[in-house]
Amino acid sequence: MLTNYIKIIGRNLWRNKAFTTINIAGLAIGMATCMLILLYIQHELGYDRHHEKADRIYRVTFTGSVQGEQMREASVMPPVAEALKADYPEVGAATRLRFMGTPVVSYNQQRYRDDKLAFVDPNFGQVFDIPLAQGDPLTVLQNPHTVVVSEKTAQKYFGTENALGKVLYLENQETPFTVTGVMKNIPNHSHLKMDILASMASLPESASPSWMVSNFFTYLILPDGYDYKQLEAKLPQAIDKYMGPQMQKDMGVTLQEFRNQGNDLGLSLQPLTDIHLGHKFESDLSPSGNIQHVYMFSAIALFVLLVACINFMNLSTAVAAKRSKEVGIRKVLGSSKGGLIQQFMTESMLLTSISLSLALALVYLVLPTFSTFIDIPLSLSPIKQPWLLPGIGAVGLATGLLSGLYPAFFLSSFQPIAVLKGKLGSSKFGLRSSLVVFQFAISIILVISTLVVYQQLSFIQNKQLGYQNKQVIVLPDLGVLGNKKDVFKNKITQDSRVIHSSNSGYLPAGDSYGNNFFISPAENSAQVIKSLRYDIDEHYTTTLGMELVSGRNFSADYDADSTAIILNETAAKALGWGKDPLDHTVWHNNNDGQKTLFHVIGVVKDFHFKSFHEPITPLVMVFSTNTGNLIVKANPADIAGLLATAKAHWDPLAAGEPFVPTFLDERFEQTYKAEQKTGLLLGVFAALTIFVACMGLFGLAMFTASQRSKEIGVRKVLGASIASVVALLSSDLLKLVLIAIVLSIPLAYFAMDKWLTNFAYHIDIQWWIFAVAGLLAIAVAFLTVAGQAVKAAVADPVKSLRSE
Repeated sequence: MLTNYIKIIGRNLWRNKAFTTINIAGLAIGMATCMLILLYIQHELGYDRHHEKADRIYRVTFTGSVQGEQMREASVMPPVAEALKADYPEVGAATRLRFMGTPVVSYNQQRYRDDKLAFVDPNFGQVFDIPLAQGDPLTVLQNPHTVVVSEKTAQKYFGTENALGKVLYLENQETPFTVTGVMKNIPNHSHLKMDILASMASLPESASPSWMVSNFFTYLILPDGYDYKQLEAKLPQAIDKYMGPQMQKDMGVTLQEFRNQGNDLGLSLQPLTDIHLGHKFESDLSPSGNIQHVYMFSAIALFVLLVACINFMNLSTAVAAKRSKEVGIRKVLGSSKGGLIQQFMTESMLLTSISLSLALALVYLVLPTFSTFIDIPLSLSPIKQPWLLPGIGAVGLATGLLSGLYPAFFLSSFQPIAVLKGKLGSSKFGLRSSLVVFQFAISIILVISTLVVYQQLSFIQNKQLGYQNKQVIVLPDLGVLGNKKDVFKNKITQDSRVIHSSNSGYLPAGDSYGNNFFISPAENSAQVIKSLRYDIDEHYTTTLGMELVSGRNFSADYDADSTAIILNETAAKALGWGKDPLDHTVWHNNNDGQKTLFHVIGVVKDFHFKSFHEPITPLVMVFSTNTGNLIVKANPADIAGLLATAKAHWDPLAAGEPFVPTFLDERFEQTYKAEQKTGLLLGVFAALTIFVACMGLFGLAMFTASQRSKEIGVRKVLGASIASVVALLSSDLLKLVLIAIVLSIPLAYFAMDKWLTNFAYHIDIQWWIFAVAGLLAIAVAFLTVAGQAVKAAVADPVKSLRSE
């Protein structure tokens, strides 16, 4: 029986080569798209799940609110780990990490600066699964001035030599460090992407008792099955016990007085597996993902596959007329409905298997490009991903069943007498019409979403930032030049191609220095304001084209400017001074309990120093002439020449330190890299969905033309024109597209309005976006249907009216 089915299937597929090709191609595109998206989703959801104790590890975070300004910091104070371990028996272990960025590492007269370094407690490797290729995991970081390097770092520094015992010199560390271990490279889907781990005992600040500075990432292990919310509810006690007395000493205000002003500070717990896709925190170890993007692309994967299956259904039922007599004869000869369903399902599964093979080939071909674009190393490796083969099989089986069930039941339900007389029933087809509406509704939603994303990105690119980022070059941190930095700075600033320059590590775009700066108006020291502090020189605002709305800039000629500050407009309002803050004074409490009085000399117009996801917050600028990068506003006529000259000045002074300039506008664009990728991917997936949907519409047009061939013949004999016949056949199908437009607009508006809430500054969704998406759908649908309509309209009516 199976052999007979396969022979019949082969003949039918060969007889309808065009339909077979379209069916296989449509399913292949749908399944390939679905598999690519599922690989991405699996990577995002798999972050940090490779640790054996992943479901028991929680990160301690610092949260609070100061004058309405929310605080969400991923790191906490040095003694938090020890205090929680001592005070709460449910804490099985506590470990810390102090991230140090990418400092200069020297070995054998060679200098390296692209490896991430962190100081960690000795038990760090027992909390997290970080396998060692060399070294004793129990003692590897027990002693001061010891380090563990990753395999790739060891290969870079030492080549084929044994890494153990090698001596490294770390920037800002007087004592050299000895390599005591080599760890396996940390997986990409981990937020702990470190290349060098140094012993915490080497870091003096790790022993600090201060609860006023939060620089240490702290992790706890809790009992299996324990509800971490129970411990989280007890953490305010730790704040009262440890932070309260220090706040009163250092800031001159009690914790209760601080809270009475509507403020609050506290500790919270974050599950390890929620770090990547959960709430975003300031100064985190790695860029976080976006759970909304995961939801969005999960829906797209499902919808693209559904659209492909619907396309298969419509094309299968479109050729039903050609197979109706086959079904009728088989039923007359005794075939049961179940046997016919089995035959058609076998045909469906065979086509699905061919499509699945083609889809795997497509994924294999495009995966490297896709991985490069989304900057995630995805792979099709059954060894690394045991779920891969069962997952692919499940996708294939689900696709075969979903796409084949309806055509099988539809074809097997033909009445033999009716089909042998050439009657296939009414041309009023409810389910197929609904499927087309669904296809185009999904397509239109994706088009609208793509347009909204691109409009928001355009809004970000064109909105006034409050500073100029064009032709602004950020040269490397001058601190690495030591006492030669002034030589380099003078050579650059004297270049005629340099319009303005400033020396500061604080930048309003991309990675930048930044720290919390708590201030209080002198007349009310109990009123604490959380702001961000920028250390700048007197040329900073001029170089970046910022506008002073009142007061003056800093000046190196005024000694008093060492305790002067410039506020942004939002800080002036938060302090209650509005538009008249000049000559007011503020207190800043240092972490050692000392107070410094600053006087306000100017107010800068608000500028966007955070992404558009966040509102502008209070900012304080403090006068400093000895920090960070050299920021250059360049003449656009010869930027390449200026960079070449700068490198020529840099190389003799930098002792091998690489010269890596960046542009401020590029740093700004990097902030929205995820949104740019989302927009492009949405555009690609929308195009694919529309293409597959049009294949289904093409099949439906063929079905309609075959069903109404005699009607068309009669109309032509009675004098109907080709245009009227085309209009007749197109109108019903275009009505389905119009219904899809009506249904999709509110759904698309709801989805994108929710997406825009991620931005503090965003567009209003304009009516023309829906109009463009609707007109595009109508145009594409008409072009798809028109070909079949014209073909039917120009056909010889004699053939369609001939008696059979």
